[in-house]
Amino acid sequence: MFRTTRFLAVGFAALLGSTTAPAQERYVADEVIAVVGNSPILYSEIVEMGQMIAMQRREQGYTSDRNPRSEAFENLLNQKLLYSQAMIDSLSIPEESISAMVDSRLDELVASLGSTAALEKMYNKPMYAIKADQEQLFREAQYAQLMQQEVQSKTKISAREVEKFYREIPRDSLPIIPEQYVYAQIVRYPSSSQDAKMRTRERLLGLRERIIKGERFDVLARLYSIDANTARYGGENPPLSREEMTKPFADVVTRLQPGQVSEVIETEYGFHIAELLGRSGNKYRFRHILLRPVYTPEELASADEMLDSLATAIREGRTTFEAAAEQYSEDPYSKLNGGVVTNYEMLQHNQMADASLTSTRFFTEDLLADDARVLRTLKPGDVSAPFQSTDIRGNNLSRIIKLVEVIPAHPADLHDDYLIVERMALQYKQYKEFTAWLNKKIGEMYVRIEPDFKFDDFDNKEWLKK
Repeated sequence: MFRTTRFLAVGFAALLGSTTAPAQERYVADEVIAVVGNSPILYSEIVEMGQMIAMQRREQGYTSDRNPRSEAFENLLNQKLLYSQAMIDSLSIPEESISAMVDSRLDELVASLGSTAALEKMYNKPMYAIKADQEQLFREAQYAQLMQQEVQSKTKISAREVEKFYREIPRDSLPIIPEQYVYAQIVRYPSSSQDAKMRTRERLLGLRERIIKGERFDVLARLYSIDANTARYGGENPPLSREEMTKPFADVVTRLQPGQVSEVIETEYGFHIAELLGRSGNKYRFRHILLRPVYTPEELASADEMLDSLATAIREGRTTFEAAAEQYSEDPYSKLNGGVVTNYEMLQHNQMADASLTSTRFFTEDLLADDARVLRTLKPGDVSAPFQSTDIRGNNLSRIIKLVEVIPAHPADLHDDYLIVERMALQYKQYKEFTAWLNKKIGEMYVRIEPDFKFDDFDNKEWLKK
């Protein structure tokens, strides 16, 4: 009934062998086989991306009648058009972040191949040329993604449009909504948290001292930071405004001078030290090292003991789960709701804290792994034994949970599954409006395609008219 808008952005070249179509044997790697706007597409680019698509299909067990090289070429045409339009519209991505991510990727490749010389031999280029090529590939992919997001963000949908979308789906074609869980929880954090926090502070102060004495912040971040999203980039985060940072972190980082390393900062994510790299407008570039308290088995067990007593009292009828949650739970998002868990914390965590998106229904894939494992063992009304887990920020905790309801898999219903139907309707409308926008730009922008590369199985036939 609908499809989502998709194009495959090129990040870094796939280092794989080649399979070449006979009609294209006469082309060499650096030959230009298409131009979109001011952006050329090289023969090597579609070969490399085609190999990457074929590899992904094999890994996912996915088969398709479509030629992977055709799919790769159409993706590249879309990407180059989006990149060219992003340049026309003066969209902006900090060059420093592109350079840092390319450096990190090249470091990984050098480590995997054993030496810089091996990487240069593979590409048959000196390192500076490899880096320049990779930066341009990454730059184009990032700008294309930003341009697509810019276009799609303008698409809005009304309740009437959602209802119309739903009514037009044939009854026997309604999507099946997988099984969902409604559950409640009582959460307790380790009671001896101060000792663990002190140990974490001391570790960070030790790292800070090593940096001040001359060791590189980025090297230590790769070795010690538990923030997987930034550790691989030497602790560097994409530039953020003050409003996009958690307040305690922002209060410290925005007062630093470039090159200055902060004292230890405590936030809801753990403990940090940060180095300010620079500022552009209201955006701050920084590195950080994140550590969380590590608890002893005895410290973790103390919360389990309390929750075990609570679970027994609930099962024996001496209190209710709702009353115990309000009195004892340390989760502010659920304790005043009878312990019933909503997705509001996750929405807030992802800066999408819109009350209209709040739900108490969870698909299995949306649950924390520990919660899913325990919920599968319960029947509605059952209260679990205490178990150790983490919150969405990775902090250690213990919890007991009560299974409130299991909603079986069922065809989508406009009333009960409105948020899901609304998302489907929005994606469909975004696809239609983005495709219309793309076709208009194909007609307006300079496009030249070598005849051998006008594949019959292009999804968008507008490219074949050029």
